[in-house]
Amino acid sequence: MLKVELIAHTPEPEKVVAAAAKLCYSDAHIDTLLEGLTPEKTTNFLKMLSDLGHASPTEHASFTFGIEGVSRTLLAQITRHRIASFSVQSQRYVRLDDFHYVIPPEIEKDPEAKKIFIDSMNEEAKRYLTLAAQLEKTHFEALTAAGMNEKAARSKASKMANEDARFVLPNACETKMVVTMNARSLQNFFDLRCCNRAQWEIRACAEQMLALVLPVAPTLFAQSGPRCLRGACPEGRMSCGKAQEVRQRYRALRGEEQAL
Repeated sequence: MLKVELIAHTPEPEKVVAAAAKLCYSDAHIDTLLEGLTPEKTTNFLKMLSDLGHASPTEHASFTFGIEGVSRTLLAQITRHRIASFSVQSQRYVRLDDFHYVIPPEIEKDPEAKKIFIDSMNEEAKRYLTLAAQLEKTHFEALTAAGMNEKAARSKASKMANEDARFVLPNACETKMVVTMNARSLQNFFDLRCCNRAQWEIRACAEQMLALVLPVAPTLFAQSGPRCLRGACPEGRMSCGKAQEVRQRYRALRGEEQAL
């Protein structure tokens, strides 16, 4: 099951962004930069940046998330957001003896499709472990024959086996990661991945991430979410046609009103 936690962030992220903005627009000095940045003035600086479209100061605040219960399909998508840092559980060093996978909702609700899917996952898990065991045996024999002691040979053979056995693992295979983005990259991420047209898994992940940063930096992320929240849908003929429904859902996410 998808789980997202905000595990770290820039202390006082909105104040840090406001300080950067203050430096841009005044004759402030570094040693007095934070002076006078009351909550009200901080909010005013952030609103000014939003009105001006001046986004670079928001890059000074960063947010780190722990994400688990997601598929390798999601990993392939989230790493397209290149201004970010990713640390992902390695299939090279971690053998998946306890194989977990993500079931897409459309498969979950179709009993026959779900059975086919689960049977396939079970077969893939079996083949993966069988292949890993065979490769480990072959490598171990070669390493010991070359003079390596048994303990070292077994450890090295296991890693060598994992490296190639992972090629049979499916996109549904669960993974875990730590992701860090600055606020500007997060805004872009939310623009694209909170959209109804985004793939269901990364959309669910993005919505959880947004829900976590809102209490920490409510002004900074006040307009975050799909781009239809701030005007007409930019998707043209490919629009989901549900802008009003989306806006209602995000008002509820921010606690502005109860969802209908």
